[in-house]
Amino acid sequence: MVVTIIYLAIIVFLLFFIIWNMFTEKDIMLQIDAALVIIPLVLRLLLIK
Repeated sequence: MVVTIIYLAIIVFLLFFIIWNMFTEKDIMLQIDAALVIIPLVLRLLLIK
């Protein structure tokens, strides 16, 4: 149980910085890359494999 909470906290931490980077980035291709990284992380956050 504790490992799952730590795992989810790491995912939230990563998601925060990736989303922040996506909105501050000016290059559209890097924004798209960030969006593609966000999708599997959100699925992991929702515990969907």
